[in-house]
Amino acid sequence: MELEPYLELPDPREAVEQMQIYSAPLEGRRELLRLDFNENTVGPSPLVAEAIKNIPANNISIYPEYHGLKEAIANNLNSRMKSSTKIEQLQIGVFNGVDAAIHAIFHAYGNIRDRLLTTTPTFGYYNPCAQMQGMETIAFPYEGREFRFPYERITDALHKYKPKLLLICNPNNPTGTRLKAEKIISLSKISPKTLIVIDELYEAFTGDSLLPLVDFNKTPNLLVLRSLSKTSGLAGLRIGFAIGHTIVINRLNRVTGPYDINSFAVTAALAALQDQAYVDKYVSEVLQAKEWIEGQLLSQKIRHHIGGGNYFLIWPKRNTKDITTAMKSQGILVRSMNGKALIDKSIRVSIGTTDQMKRFLHTFNEVDKIVT
Repeated sequence: MELEPYLELPDPREAVEQMQIYSAPLEGRRELLRLDFNENTVGPSPLVAEAIKNIPANNISIYPEYHGLKEAIANNLNSRMKSSTKIEQLQIGVFNGVDAAIHAIFHAYGNIRDRLLTTTPTFGYYNPCAQMQGMETIAFPYEGREFRFPYERITDALHKYKPKLLLICNPNNPTGTRLKAEKIISLSKISPKTLIVIDELYEAFTGDSLLPLVDFNKTPNLLVLRSLSKTSGLAGLRIGFAIGHTIVINRLNRVTGPYDINSFAVTAALAALQDQAYVDKYVSEVLQAKEWIEGQLLSQKIRHHIGGGNYFLIWPKRNTKDITTAMKSQGILVRSMNGKALIDKSIRVSIGTTDQMKRFLHTFNEVDKIVT
């Protein structure tokens, strides 16, 4: 898009000029079976809808209040951890979704020519955030057909480059790769000047959390990200949080707006955190469905990869664009991984309930037939 010749604009930062818009195909999804973005596929706890419905109309004209939110998050985390070290409220930062938390991390810590160390393929928003700060990205691929974490290469890079940031999605989206908490803690000691960010959005489906083992006072360069999108079903309201040393959280708060989280999200989060039983039941349903679909894919000899998280990769016989289009025409959304390192020509499928997986597999088998 170009301006008329007689018009002028101020130049943006050079790093921004070199970027492309980070966008995802999120329109027209509401009436379909959404297996494309790893969301909760059944909706939030009834307590959430009830709480939002009961918000007084005059509260909409008042700036949001956050009293009790961090306390509720801390209580929820501590109640589910078998650890002598408890999460304190000052160790929690709350954001307009984890995307905003990731943006704040780069805004607070990323300087021009600093280095981001990460893996590939992984969540697509890390690199744009590095680009907007003028950072260099060093990304090591996952290893072998099982997509093992490149631990030795990451270790060597920490020694060699002392990067400003290391981002690890654990379990990784989209490969499902898992990394033990003990190994993450070992990484944190190699380069204390590197902030190591562990994106745990899918932790509930694997139980690999760093939180039960970490002491942020001893390893202050570790930061954990969590969300209420994937399990609690609040993706549309955008609420995520970071857990780390109070100094790190304070720095993130400095680059975050005072009212970034709206009142509806606060009300929904408080209600969701009160109904952990609902979340546990949903996670259990997903894990049962995961076991079912894995068994079916093995028995039908369909090429696939299932690791951690509530998703898996599948390689169709036909072109992925044709498959995703055909699936959508049958009311099911899945995500093409075309062009992504190591997993080109695959499709990522979110795991919902067993009934939803049965519907997916039946439709997939119908549309993936090669017509001769």
